[in-house]
Amino acid sequence: MITSPSNKSVREVIQLLQKAKVRTEKKLFVVEGVKMFLEAPEERIVKVYAAESFGKEMPPACREKLAALAGSPEIVSDDIFRKMSDTKTPQGILCVVRQSEYSMDRMLAAKEPLLVLLEDIQDPGNLGTMFRAGEGAGVTGILMSGNTVDIYNPKTIRSTMGSIYRMPFLYTDDMKETIRKLREKGTAVYAAHLQGAKVYDTCSYRGRTAFLIGNEANGLREETAACADASVRIPMEGKVESLNAAVAASVLLFEAARQRRAGN
Repeated sequence: MITSPSNKSVREVIQLLQKAKVRTEKKLFVVEGVKMFLEAPEERIVKVYAAESFGKEMPPACREKLAALAGSPEIVSDDIFRKMSDTKTPQGILCVVRQSEYSMDRMLAAKEPLLVLLEDIQDPGNLGTMFRAGEGAGVTGILMSGNTVDIYNPKTIRSTMGSIYRMPFLYTDDMKETIRKLREKGTAVYAAHLQGAKVYDTCSYRGRTAFLIGNEANGLREETAACADASVRIPMEGKVESLNAAVAASVLLFEAARQRRAGN
């Protein structure tokens, strides 16, 4: 059992949680909690750690998964596990997982792909929520600008509620060039904008579609929005000027999902 904070494995987990550079270099990230452990693809799990108290009362589903992994978790004293955890109330289990690599071709492989393009999203919770909503709406891929928050940020991972394992994504250093390439392949790009020329539910999203969502505080850069085929807005009642970025993205995505169901 690990009881020292200077243990090499403990230090590695803490570094992976705290430093994006380390996550990038090692191509690893950390997930915490029973749900995130159970949903993690077995072939990508590198190491499992369990708090001493959790190990004594481990749920049967966790024991079954560990048996499938043909290995036992590294048991850690409760005090040290709390130091390894990024949450205030650790559930008692965490694991180190290999990062995935995706390609644009995979995202566009569907007959009528549905994509999300994110420019400079800064809030981990917003990004994670967009991944979760995207999976629920049938999104085939998410493309993010280089200034978007790290998808492997622990807070982002928790917000995805497991979608991090299943939603293809890429970071791009040139969003305008990415939009150009998508349009060349026949994908219609719609920019979410407060002054959008069209109301969002008056457009058809049954074909190859991408939604462009901007920064929480500043929205889309004008030069980026100008690259889209059209700008769309979500009408507001009362004194509300706009929706949270993740909520706005969800509204657009589920409108696309609704249209696609109705068109089948």
